[in-house]
Amino acid sequence: MKYAFSTLGLPGAPLHRSAALAAAHGYDGLELRAHPEEPLHPGTPPADRAAGLRTLKAAGVAVLGVAGYARVAAPGADEPVLADLHALVRLAADLEAPYVRVFPGGAGQPPAVADAHAVRRLAAAAPFAERHGVRVLLETHDSHRTGSAAARVLDRVAQCGAGAGALWDVLHTWLGGESPAESRRALHRHLGYIQVKDVASALDLTPLGLGAGVLPLAEAVAAVPPESWLCWEYEKRWYPGAAELSGQLARGREHLAHLAAGAATVAAPAAQAE
Repeated sequence: MKYAFSTLGLPGAPLHRSAALAAAHGYDGLELRAHPEEPLHPGTPPADRAAGLRTLKAAGVAVLGVAGYARVAAPGADEPVLADLHALVRLAADLEAPYVRVFPGGAGQPPAVADAHAVRRLAAAAPFAERHGVRVLLETHDSHRTGSAAARVLDRVAQCGAGAGALWDVLHTWLGGESPAESRRALHRHLGYIQVKDVASALDLTPLGLGAGVLPLAEAVAAVPPESWLCWEYEKRWYPGAAELSGQLARGREHLAHLAAGAATVAAPAAQAE
């Protein structure tokens, strides 16, 4: 497996610092939060995008994904959502990133209506993304926090090609009452990569170091293909009182490797049985 962390854990940090931290602690890539608070976002000029890519390449760090804020199941007209999706895809392509993260954002609507919005918009955006070598990933989040909810949408979009898929956020599927095995069964046809994190409880979502909380991380990692990316999303931006991510990166990388080794141990007997 390959390892990344999200720049959500380093709010506003210069790109060279995030890249240097990743390289120094053995992370293969970064998931870049694509927001105007950050160095790179859809409004960033082309020259700055190219400079950012050079910075990352010099550090030997890839961009796993561009974490955008488009909400594909939200009420309203399609055109603004599709414009956001296209801008995110172009940014990802310029940064040689294979993935764009989007949210559902369908709260307050009947599930069938929210699903229809998401299906229509992802189906429209998927061919554009595929032409750019990018895959738009619907995160298990908010109105579609379980794998089964995301799959309701993605099963219908799959006929439009490989330009859309799923980002499995382990916290949200757990909060939705879904086991890792159930999430895996729902998402296996669509999975792009998996976001891992840890918290103390469903009532206290302050980010903790990996392995220090209650999330079923070992079971989740064991449920994904061995070539998957594991991305640590430490939500420091939303919890400013949380410990600094930079001091936890070494231990976090060790824990990711431990999870991956455990997943390989589980997979070996299963493969022999087949």
